[in-house]
Amino acid sequence: MKIGIIGAGNIGATIARKLAAAGHTVKLAGSKGPDDIRDKAGEVGAVPVAAQDAVKDVEAVILSIPFAEIPKVAGIFADVPSNVVVIDTGNYYPFRDGNIAEVDGGKPESVWSSEQLGRPVVKAFNALLAETLANGGTAAGTTGRIAIPVAGDDAQAKAIARQLVDEAGFDTLDAGGLAHSWRQQPGTPAYCTELTLPELRDALSKADKERAPKDRDALIKSFMAETSPLSHQQIVTRNREVTAPK
Repeated sequence: MKIGIIGAGNIGATIARKLAAAGHTVKLAGSKGPDDIRDKAGEVGAVPVAAQDAVKDVEAVILSIPFAEIPKVAGIFADVPSNVVVIDTGNYYPFRDGNIAEVDGGKPESVWSSEQLGRPVVKAFNALLAETLANGGTAAGTTGRIAIPVAGDDAQAKAIARQLVDEAGFDTLDAGGLAHSWRQQPGTPAYCTELTLPELRDALSKADKERAPKDRDALIKSFMAETSPLSHQQIVTRNREVTAPK
């Protein structure tokens, strides 16, 4: 499959590495142009391109940029064929993105993203820490394999996203339509908690839409108050403790 990835940070570059290793042809675009990421792209097996070229002659586009930056790339999708799958990996954090009134008012993040882009999206890869994505993947059928939710309104697009997630090393759970994707947003029990498929199904069912933003902000506040970096496992454990259904 031909895949374009916009965003060459920890998540975007890691997805590029995994999908290139799985045999896909991957183009990778960073915020400063192809020359800035030429070495990184070479390391992960991708071709460095400008953002406007990442969406040309591809079957899927993966967006891995700060949430508030999504409107800035909307223009490059104007001529992208409707059958190209767009996967949104982003998450909304007001301390970083500024306040977005519609999302603060309860609109699911990827519904907002879809509206900004003017086309359907699939929400996937958002509920993993960068370390989990890089090193937590295992082969299909492995006992205790980590699962992540995939939400979207188009069955075929969602199936393609789920295939890519599986090739990256993770089980997937069909999380329903995009309107339900708030169940995998920051502050929910399914977000960055490294759950197996049965555990993830239970976590999604117990998500609390009103509580999630409060838990999201409480977690960020606690992480920022740390005087020394937490280990990956400490972060996962704290996420589980704070977001656990009450």
